Amino acid sequence: MQSFIQALATIELGDDAVRLFHGRGGHYVGCEHLCLDWFAPVLLLTSFTPLEDTDLTLCQQAIAARWQAIRPDSQLNLVYQYRSAGETFTQLLQGEVPEPHIVSENGARFQVHLMRGQNHGLFLDMANGREWVRANARYKKVLNLFAYTCGFSVAALQGGADEVVNMDMSKGALGIGKQNHLLNGFSAGARFLGHDIFKSWGKLKKLGPYDIVVADPPSNQKGSFVATKDYVRLIRRLPELLAENGEVLLCLNAPELDTAFLRQQVAEAAPALEYIERLANPLAFMDVSEEKSLKVLRYRLSTQA
Repeated sequence: MQSFIQALATIELGDDAVRLFHGRGGHYVGCEHLCLDWFAPVLLLTSFTPLEDTDLTLCQQAIAARWQAIRPDSQLNLVYQYRSAGETFTQLLQGEVPEPHIVSENGARFQVHLMRGQNHGLFLDMANGREWVRANARYKKVLNLFAYTCGFSVAALQGGADEVVNMDMSKGALGIGKQNHLLNGFSAGARFLGHDIFKSWGKLKKLGPYDIVVADPPSNQKGSFVATKDYVRLIRRLPELLAENGEVLLCLNAPELDTAFLRQQVAEAAPALEYIERLANPLAFMDVSEEKSLKVLRYRLSTQA
């Protein structure tokens, strides 16, 4: 707990949603279970093991002390969430959470929901992926698979994309995605398809081809996607969806599966895809083992195929 308290003394708060403390990265001995995120104007403390009351009180007191030092004239809003093996417990410790709760990232605005579920509407570790799409989408047609709340789509349209097709089984998540587009002034330019991707290849191909395809599936969600058996099914179909020199971002957030797993899947199922690079994760998510952290691999459809 001491390393968490010491790290708090150095945190600063800006306007954008960011991770402030990443114990999961293994750089803070004894605090591997703790994370602290800033979803302005709310701090979110997450623990991946149950916190004793005394430890939770220590964390709350340390956060309050730092808050008083850097924002003495503002109310502290603090949410605590415990999560493990599918179990989630969320508690408002102090202050309040705005409704709707709108946060910003690199000039984009997103709606988040901290008080329900493990997924809050915006995955902070994917910030660099969204930035890559924003920087490379100009005049492009983009396919956003497993779109969730459509962060990649907003980034693509901000970057000047001609059109984005978003597909996700969750119509609720896509509904928030539509709101995110409106928050950013995009009333046109995007499609929202609430379908099972594995049953929609014909429709996706008809709407293509695409200059950029983003695939950010859950790593292990029964009934939807299990990476160890389903990623290869997805990869196999990608070349037929891509335009000439089209690019792909393949995302994988499973600590037990490394970069080699994904690269081997591509080599065997879609050899026409040429590996370009692995995008770096935000510095806030630095990990002692990069293979356990988020993996975002960039591929291009080879003209030699």
